Amino acid sequence: MVYYRPTVLCPDFRRLSRTASKMRRRIANLTSNLFSPFWIGLVLIPLVSFQAADSVSDGIKWSLILTFISILPLWLFATYLVRRHRLDHAFAKVRQQRTRIYGLAVILAGVSCIILLSLGAPLTLLALFTASFLATVIFMCINLWWKISLHTAVITAAVTLLFILYGFMSLAAIVLIPLVAWARIELGHHSLAQVVTGSLLIALILVVVFYLFGLL
Repeated sequence: MVYYRPTVLCPDFRRLSRTASKMRRRIANLTSNLFSPFWIGLVLIPLVSFQAADSVSDGIKWSLILTFISILPLWLFATYLVRRHRLDHAFAKVRQQRTRIYGLAVILAGVSCIILLSLGAPLTLLALFTASFLATVIFMCINLWWKISLHTAVITAAVTLLFILYGFMSLAAIVLIPLVAWARIELGHHSLAQVVTGSLLIALILVVVFYLFGLL
């Protein structure tokens, strides 16, 4: 009598693990790029501008002014540094490389506040850029010894601001905060402490500033 040994089919768990790891990194990279501070800023400024303005034309005016003052110069400067190999990425992985970006961001936020004040901008916009100025100064100081997560801070700022302006109807956006935090940790750019600190700190700054401006 002939006996046949059954063949045991064992999946290649190492290959599956590598595939799953690559897939996670792709999703994390896509999430990180899609919800980068530049893109969030380009969406958030018009949203706040149109909500705060008295007319559509005013909304367009404030959107264009603030985009060209605060977002565009920062993006161009970061792109220039990357092409000159002085920055490894627009959102530098190396903590020390972020100093120049933070420095310019502080100047642009300060100039934006002065322009908004001199042109009689809506109070909501002035409060937003005051909070932005204070947050950038604080983050720049922290960056001298610790790389706090800017991605998580900006997406938290957007969600917090939407809640302040639109109430509970905007709470669905809160899922974006842990998603972006996971992406930054998965890519190895930040630790859990860095994403949590960035998120909590920016939320606190926004709430305090908007309260002091009488908008809460």
